Amino acid sequence: MEEKDSLQIYGAVEEIIYRNDNNGYTVISMLSEGNDVTAVGIMSSVNVGDELRLHGTWKNHPSYGEQFSFDFYEQYMPSTSESILKYLSSGVIKGIGRATARRLVDAFGDQTLEVMQNDPERLSRIKGISLEKAQTISEELRRTFGMREVMLWLERFHISPQESVRIWKYLGTEAVRLIEENPYILCDNGIGVPFDRADHIAAALKRAPDDDFRVRAGIIHIIKYNSGNGHTCLPKEKLIEVTAKFLILEESIISDALDVMLTDGALVCDRLKDREFIFLPKLYRSETFAADRLSMILKFPCERISGVEQALELFERDRGISYATLQKKAIIEALSGGLLILTGGPGTGKTTTLNAIIALFSQCGLKVALAAPTGRAAQRMSEVTSREAKTLHRLLEVEWDKNDSPVFKRNERNLLDCDALIIDELSMVDAPLFECVMRALPLGCRLIMVGDSDQLPSVGPGNVLGDLIASGKVPVVQLTEIFRQSMQSLIVTNAHRIVHGMMPEITRTDSDFFFMPCPERERIASTIVDLCARRLPASYGYSAFDNIQVLCPGRKGELGVTEINKKLQEALNPSKSKAEELSMPLYTFRCGDKVMQTRNNYDILWTRDDGSEGSGIFNGDIGTIESIDKGSRSAFVRFDDKLAAYDEDSLLQLELAYATTVHKSQGNEFDAVIIPMYYGPPQLYYRNLLYTAVTRAKRILILVGNVSTLKTMVDNNKKTLRYSGLRTFLERE
Repeated sequence: MEEKDSLQIYGAVEEIIYRNDNNGYTVISMLSEGNDVTAVGIMSSVNVGDELRLHGTWKNHPSYGEQFSFDFYEQYMPSTSESILKYLSSGVIKGIGRATARRLVDAFGDQTLEVMQNDPERLSRIKGISLEKAQTISEELRRTFGMREVMLWLERFHISPQESVRIWKYLGTEAVRLIEENPYILCDNGIGVPFDRADHIAAALKRAPDDDFRVRAGIIHIIKYNSGNGHTCLPKEKLIEVTAKFLILEESIISDALDVMLTDGALVCDRLKDREFIFLPKLYRSETFAADRLSMILKFPCERISGVEQALELFERDRGISYATLQKKAIIEALSGGLLILTGGPGTGKTTTLNAIIALFSQCGLKVALAAPTGRAAQRMSEVTSREAKTLHRLLEVEWDKNDSPVFKRNERNLLDCDALIIDELSMVDAPLFECVMRALPLGCRLIMVGDSDQLPSVGPGNVLGDLIASGKVPVVQLTEIFRQSMQSLIVTNAHRIVHGMMPEITRTDSDFFFMPCPERERIASTIVDLCARRLPASYGYSAFDNIQVLCPGRKGELGVTEINKKLQEALNPSKSKAEELSMPLYTFRCGDKVMQTRNNYDILWTRDDGSEGSGIFNGDIGTIESIDKGSRSAFVRFDDKLAAYDEDSLLQLELAYATTVHKSQGNEFDAVIIPMYYGPPQLYYRNLLYTAVTRAKRILILVGNVSTLKTMVDNNKKTLRYSGLRTFLERE
């Protein structure tokens, strides 16, 4: 059946076929003008018996037939005895089942709901309903009506059903009053409405631009926005200046509000390097606690292992290995002091050194735990050490609170069960996660931190690895010698040239590092698609799904992640059947698509090929969509030997992964890496980002684009400035 013009239908809900309480997607059966109608769309709340006026169009679903797809609806309380009976029989009101519903409707007819709400004493005249139960039923009905009224009130401000559910859960029956009093309460962590939308609601409610709630929320917004760029704090004068411009207010108003917030503890001020900085309390606690804990470890080191040098000599003789001077220094420091940062670029022997430390720890009878920030990094750590490595979240036994924030079972009251903890890819660890690690670290436990200080810092706030090294307080061994076998790789030698500000060798065609000159954006994009779809598979047998990864400096533009992904999807996995596609906000997913998980989710269930079951898919995990169910908007995604079940909410955490950002690639390695080289914003085109991208390649690295862009990135050594306090807090101790 062809789609019809926009129209309206009115009827009562007969059955709720499917409902996602988080985002409001609902499939209902309703009786309209004597006909059974299936309707689909987004609504904040619905119950059997509700009377609805739906605005939308008729559509023909390939699997489920004719449906009414609505994009707007009006909701009315049941008004007839028949609809009220269905409503109450559905169990929507606690304490009322089908039998009680029948007795109520028989007694009060069309006035049943009005009596229940306003005259509960009359309910107690019905057999089986005491006065106490009547009062409880009345309160429950008013609560249910209150929720509905709140959600309908919020819809006037274009608050989505998903957000309405969060607001109701967080603010309850007082939601309308609280929002009218302070619209910016919607920006709270438990709700998470963006500041600009809360500001729009405040304007609609005629709140003054210099309202105290607005100024306070604006200050918090600027700090949180910058924490998303990696800062744990901001200079006081800069915070005042930026907030004043953002809110279009005088700086004196911002300064006065900030003083009040510092007094009441909403924010924290500390002096770093003769300059006042403003912190969110949580981030201030993260950095001060980590500094205090490390200082305690340095003051009270773990028990020294005797005979370290002799043990290392015997280990070398037994294994037929001769470690370089700096490698020996790192091994001895790890066994002697028990606190060490091991850093160095590719080909410098970090893995070899790490394996020796693990083996010698084990020989000494120590229980060793291995961990990394992401699932892919932990998997790589397991592969190179031949020992189990966990994500830090898994190691700390993460759980999620009602606001979807991580809460760790391992902490100062439930310490980790290990004698030595080794963390890889420390550059990816942000300040809050590092704090949680330090809280769970047992007294006397050795801590070895491994990372490449020239790689990009963490996505989250803080500069943990950089601050630890710069403080000069924590022992550091930096491996600098490139070993002979690694010297044969142009990827390795060029990575070291890049990090030292030298142009890489790009004229050779007999190694593993290639440069393909392309002057225009369009040609760069088409060349990348051709490399993935035809040339690399033909020459090396590589697959764009398993071996090849495109890494882009950023997301936007014709050569950004989003557009490159769409071009690669069309070339590698073109549309075959609309029934095997699912439209999401950014991409249309298809069966067979290569996708990446964008955040840790420990609730996603999976089944291994051997039949074993478990849960948890992690940030950076790459898989393939095996099947799609459009009716329930769900899918099954394969990650290696695991088949994971994704509902609609979980699918929002996936994105196409034919191309990804350099930041998202950290902790991963790929057989072949392709990087577009074209002009872009200086904040994205800098040396450390290029170095990080190049070091993701194991066998082949291909740059496609302009030499001038490559030179710009090599020359741009302006590392992203991060305001953080960890270094200063360590130096104070």
